[in-house]
This record gives sequence, structure tokens and C-alpha cells, in this order.
Amino acid sequence: MTRFAGCDSLLQLDGTERNNPVCVDGDVAGDRVALFAANSGFLGTRASLMLDVVFVAMFLVVPVLGVSIYLVKQGRYALHKRIQLTLGIVLLAAVMAFEVDMRIFTDWEKLAEPSPYYRTDGWSTVWAALTIHLAFAIPAAFLWAFVIIQALRNLPNPPLPGPHSASHKRWGWLAAFTMVMTAVTGWVFYWLAFMA
Repeated sequence: MTRFAGCDSLLQLDGTERNNPVCVDGDVAGDRVALFAANSGFLGTRASLMLDVVFVAMFLVVPVLGVSIYLVKQGRYALHKRIQLTLGIVLLAAVMAFEVDMRIFTDWEKLAEPSPYYRTDGWSTVWAALTIHLAFAIPAAFLWAFVIIQALRNLPNPPLPGPHSASHKRWGWLAAFTMVMTAVTGWVFYWLAFMA
């Protein structure tokens, strides 16, 4: 990709020209990082690589979560435990990488500016979608951690039904609901901010 004078557009690797939604005037190194972030997504939207990764990952997490819950109903508690621990670790790593990307490398607001649902001068549909998304995402992270920690402390190893099962089931369903809603509201935010 090549930077044109005025940082108005980008020449992509395939030779096509694309509007540049991100430009940090006067900072050549900052421009390079911003330009990389602007063109590094793989879904063909204005989103960054990490935004695309999280967007796609949630399409995998939700069905795997459903399979894990189904396994409990089949009495396959050990496999449920392994899947939940794996999902927890993978999502923790993904969220950490995502937060580093959002805080250091990607100015998502600049990437969202071309959206008809985003306004730079105040509240917008994109901000409303992000607020709703965070209202699910933040509790989901804490709930999932709580459910996993409580299960590790209170359920036998190998896992079997016991006195903690009713509580685990109740909190587990709440955690699963908030995770599904995190995915759905995240997809809505992504579409409004980076696809529209």
C-alpha cells in the first residue's frame, strides 16, 4: 500500500485505490500504523484485523457454547468442562489482544466515520449500539469468570452433579445468555460502524 499526498486515499496491494478513513496528519510513523490498521482487516470492511477476528470468532463461540451446554444434558460433564475452560482461555486472550489493539493501534472512531450511523459531533446510532453491546459484554466477562471459578472450587474432579450443580446451572445459563447477547450486539455494532 502506498500513501498519496495529503493522505486522502490508499493504493492497496491489489492495485485498486481506496478512501483512507484514517490519517494522522504530520506524523509519518503514526500514519503508517494507522494505515496498516485501516487496511489490515480480512472481511473487506473498514474494520481492523482484530475487529474482524473478534467478529468472526463470535460466530464460532456461540455454536461451541451451545454444543457445550448440550453435552451437559447428555451427561458428558468432563468434555463440557474442557470446552468451557478452553473457551474461557481463548476468549480471555482474544479480549486482551483486542483491547491492546483498540487502545494502541486502531482508532475505531476514524474507521467508523464514513458510516451514515456515526456522528463525530455527538451521540449516534453507532454509540448507542456500542453502549448496548458493552452492557452485555462487561457483565458476560465477569459472569463467565465467576461461573468457571465457582465450578473449579465446588464441583468434584472429574465433574459430576452435586450440591453446587443447581447454582452452577443457574449462573451458567445467565453467563451463556450474556455471551450470546454480547455476540449479537457486537455484530450489530460492527455492521453499523464498519459495514454501513
